[in-house]
Amino acid sequence: MSKLIIVESPAKANTIKKYLGKDFDVVASKGHIRDLPAAKLSVDVKNNFAPKYALIKGKEKLVKELKDKVEASEAVYLAADPDREGEAISWHLATVLGLDLNKENRVTFNEITKTGVANGMANPKKVNVDLVNAQQARRVLDRLVGYRLSPFVSQKIRRGLSAGRVQSVAVRLIVDREEEINAFNPEEYWIIDAKLATAQRRTFSATLYSDENGKVKIENGEQANRYLARLDGAEYEVKSVKKGTRKKNPAPPFITSTLQQEASRKLGFQAERTMKAAQELYEGVNVQGMGMTGLITYMRTDSLRISEEARAAAKDYITNTFGGEYIPEKPVYYKSRANAQDGHEAIRPSIPSLTPDEVKSSLTSDQYKLYNLIWKRFMASLMASCVQNTVKAEIIASKDGNEKEFCIFTAAGYSVKFDGFTKLYELPDDDTEKGVLPEIKAEEKLKLRELNSNQHFTQPPARYTEASLIKELEENGVGRPSTYATILSTIIKKSYVQRKAKQLVPTELGCAVTGLLKDKFPKIVNTKFTAQMEINLDRVGSGEEDYVRMLDEFYTDFEKNLDKAKAEMKNVKIQLEEDTTDIPCDKCGRMMVIKTGRYGRFLACPGYPECKNAKPLVVNTGARCPVCGGEIIERKSKKGHVFYGCGSWPKCNFMSWDPPADENCPQCGKALFKKKTGKLVCMTEGCGYEKSAGGKKKNNE
Repeated sequence: MSKLIIVESPAKANTIKKYLGKDFDVVASKGHIRDLPAAKLSVDVKNNFAPKYALIKGKEKLVKELKDKVEASEAVYLAADPDREGEAISWHLATVLGLDLNKENRVTFNEITKTGVANGMANPKKVNVDLVNAQQARRVLDRLVGYRLSPFVSQKIRRGLSAGRVQSVAVRLIVDREEEINAFNPEEYWIIDAKLATAQRRTFSATLYSDENGKVKIENGEQANRYLARLDGAEYEVKSVKKGTRKKNPAPPFITSTLQQEASRKLGFQAERTMKAAQELYEGVNVQGMGMTGLITYMRTDSLRISEEARAAAKDYITNTFGGEYIPEKPVYYKSRANAQDGHEAIRPSIPSLTPDEVKSSLTSDQYKLYNLIWKRFMASLMASCVQNTVKAEIIASKDGNEKEFCIFTAAGYSVKFDGFTKLYELPDDDTEKGVLPEIKAEEKLKLRELNSNQHFTQPPARYTEASLIKELEENGVGRPSTYATILSTIIKKSYVQRKAKQLVPTELGCAVTGLLKDKFPKIVNTKFTAQMEINLDRVGSGEEDYVRMLDEFYTDFEKNLDKAKAEMKNVKIQLEEDTTDIPCDKCGRMMVIKTGRYGRFLACPGYPECKNAKPLVVNTGARCPVCGGEIIERKSKKGHVFYGCGSWPKCNFMSWDPPADENCPQCGKALFKKKTGKLVCMTEGCGYEKSAGGKKKNNE
């Protein structure tokens, strides 16, 4: 009889099989096998908030197969991911498959390598019920908020909306920032720059800093012109030169949140894309000459701990590749934030000596880019500091040596003395050659080449990007880094937030939902309250807090607020400007509004129930039907899927899942349709014209 190991994913299973041999059967549960059914609350509030789990639809056959394998195995090990979610998956598997929870059959792998798998198998333990309770508490808490609050929000604003314990806080942060920007009053200020030259004709720039009365603040053009007049004909002399050195230390290796931030900044990856590629690298890829290999450690972590084995391997590589001077005198140990869970290492390459270029041919583009980022950041984190030469000069400008009336200009620059970790990895503000000053000495005379005054205005706070929002959520202790990708995806799909370039901008809908929640449920969208809930969940996970007591305390207050809000807003409906139209009701003359029903959006008279007029909302694409030449309109199926059909239906039954393009066929003049492949295709019978997105045509005649 063989030993059975159950993991979540087939890719992870294939990698582990390679290391364990024929005595082990490794199979995948493909994530959770049971969950709270979506059709109802599925939480027994009156019975200690007991969750009512059910097998996930479509997993019945898989569960039967797993039960058969359990019966045929001499031992069973649960090897889901090493976090709360993985612990919960293991608990569900044990419960459904009839495994003894008192048995040490739970194994975890920090890295999917031969050593990592061997270490995990050598240290089995019991399923951690405290961690399971923490996950259940989070799941129940989110279900209670989502399923009780979402219908209220939908009823008061628009059908199909949702509210969530963390997602609503994220939207609020974006909305609050937008309000700050709108309320911001810019202040004018001016800067005066001088372009100066040494006797050797080396030029550099300096900025007016002070005068005989102290630091200068120029608030308008009139003041700027007065200084320009003062400086007309002035002589410039170096007053002092201060030289020194400064160190720039490397950034720590990645944790989940910083990986998402840096991948967004450097690679343009959205959080969801980053986590997908990271999951693949962790579970294992088929590396040429090595087979299935996990290339990074577990990617859901907030710990900065690094194993001594990984340190030693990195040190060997750095010494052999760059030289011993690139190793710091004392080993660098990074401190994790106060509430970090130290269950895993920081995100690092599982085999530090395996460079990105060595595995590039075996990776997808996203996998390679992310592995390259993780590898370089890890290696750099253990390298010596960058040392820079700094210089700061003060230049005095005066007329005829007048000691009572003068202006002081400052200039600064720096250059690299020792590149250190920047040999591999540059930080966001790295620009080591910018502002290098020529060699100058005190009392040296300088020649003025240019003198300019420039108007500026103070800027409002920047809109959030994915990277900065993730940073803000983490710093406020809202949510877990592992959930940020899902949260961002949700608030965009729900149209609460839009991406404009890389910025996150709230929609009118997002502002309306946030305003309603701030007014009626201030705790739900309060960062401090939400952060405290995270602390409470962590306490449940460590066995310090009873999760039933925690849920009861939250729900009692929440239910009171909900009942109060329903009573106060009994006959109130929030109408959005974006939902108003200039289409008159053909029965009473009122301007119709857009509403959302079971099958999508439609036009309705705002005078309901006095006037019950309603009709379909027609979204005209501007394209012509390839069958009859009529207008092509956007429509929705009963399941809510968008398709494109002829406006003359049912006379013409043309339809397409592909959207019409902005251009017509040059051969027949009918609409071109954009395929998922990017090709533009004419669907007129007998035409056959198509072209790639780049514009190359292909005639299939």
